Amino acid sequence: MQDTRTAVAGSPALTTKQTTKGAKTWKGIVRNWELYLFITPALLYFLIFCYGPMYGIQIAFKNFIPTKGITGSPWIGFDHFVRFFHSYYFWDLLWNTLSISLYSLAVGFPIPIILALAFNEIRNGYFKKIAQTVTYAPHFISMVVMAGMIITFLSPSTGIVTNIIEGLGFKSPDFLTDPRWFKTMYVLSDVWQSAGWGTIIYLAALSGVDPGLHEAAIIDGATRFQRVRHINIPTLMPTMTILLILSMGSLLGVGFEKILLLQNPLNMTASDVISTFVYRSGLVSAQYSFSTAIGLFNSVINLVLLITVNQVVRRMSNNSLW
Repeated sequence: MQDTRTAVAGSPALTTKQTTKGAKTWKGIVRNWELYLFITPALLYFLIFCYGPMYGIQIAFKNFIPTKGITGSPWIGFDHFVRFFHSYYFWDLLWNTLSISLYSLAVGFPIPIILALAFNEIRNGYFKKIAQTVTYAPHFISMVVMAGMIITFLSPSTGIVTNIIEGLGFKSPDFLTDPRWFKTMYVLSDVWQSAGWGTIIYLAALSGVDPGLHEAAIIDGATRFQRVRHINIPTLMPTMTILLILSMGSLLGVGFEKILLLQNPLNMTASDVISTFVYRSGLVSAQYSFSTAIGLFNSVINLVLLITVNQVVRRMSNNSLW
């Protein structure tokens, strides 16, 4: 009994065990140094560009003065957060951000799954390659070029979409200036650009389906739709769950590049989101502390959503992130 207490409470035995464990760890690193060297660029990227800038988050709680620097600027606590929460544009920004994100999630999330299931059922290899290439290609278009294409296609005077609608005898909406059409225009163009690329992950998951399952289902008289429903879709469920959790974790993280390029004074009521407001406040108006506070609020909400959705999924199934 005395030996057990000595081994637990006394430092020599515990120190020896820790030293042995540390030596094994270093031996493992030296033995697999190629693998650690391989991941070093990724680690450096995250350390320099993701974790390093987090030092500047403290200016969200300060009245940042560039001449005094971060450490010399005075602390003001949560004043910037209170100012943002009590501003008249807070609820408009939050609603625009949430509505665009939920709209994109509702339309854009199932389409890659449908495309992957459709491509998986195509037996003509030549046609399958053409279809995949056509759907993947928009992903490689620059965001600036994509915005220019949207403006050109939807132009009230020369736009091809406008001319087609008017040629059919209907009055074409003002896609670029009417706030009611901005979210639809943004979401549908985003789906067109990214849906084909998103099918790659689901096609990779479908490639792991055992052909014997389909052969047994065919022998049992299952139709193609039944095989898709009872074999392919259950195979995709873990991947779908993980991607849904990640999508919920960036629910308020609507990228500002495309919105900023399509934004104009006439559609501002529907197109102004948190990210574009942070851009205007921080880089245009030089309100660095205020914009940092808004960005920190956005990131915290995304983190809370990610953890919450992950915990809910974890209780319902075993397909959570952690």
